[in-house]
Amino acid sequence: MAAEPVPAIALAGPTASGKTAAAFAIAEALAPRLPVEIISVDSALVYRGMDIGTAKPTPQELAAVPHHLIDIRDPSRAYSAAEFVQDATRLIEEIRARGALPLLVGGTMLYFKALMDGIDDMPAADPAVRTRLEQQAAAQGWPAMHAELARVDPVTAARLAPGDSQRIQRALE
Repeated sequence: MAAEPVPAIALAGPTASGKTAAAFAIAEALAPRLPVEIISVDSALVYRGMDIGTAKPTPQELAAVPHHLIDIRDPSRAYSAAEFVQDATRLIEEIRARGALPLLVGGTMLYFKALMDGIDDMPAADPAVRTRLEQQAAAQGWPAMHAELARVDPVTAARLAPGDSQRIQRALE
């Protein structure tokens, strides 16, 4: 008879809502029977140096229970939901292989949603196109860029606000 796979637990909520304390209570309660490893589901904690305003676990907390996806990226490099899904999926498998419980803790709901529901394959951004669009937006403004999007893709433009620069830019890319 094959052994059942070790499940994972997801603990989601806004910053400073007590997720870290709850995660440590879970880890402590399970420790005698099942080791726990925490996978951060926080878009700010992946970046090194983002210690203020992020409720990053203390050095003592980080040492007490293994943590993953904290301080893994320089702030000058983007980290996408697709990268999170790849990293988290790999970590869940590795943690399970060690016989431990993956405990996903954080408040970046986009990451949770992408992990649970999957993520659409999108082509990587072309740096030259992105630069051209940024220059055009600087000269004309995002409402004009929204109008351009409405011309080429009215369905997408209809669901985006004229000031939603990030989504307008990505749609135009």
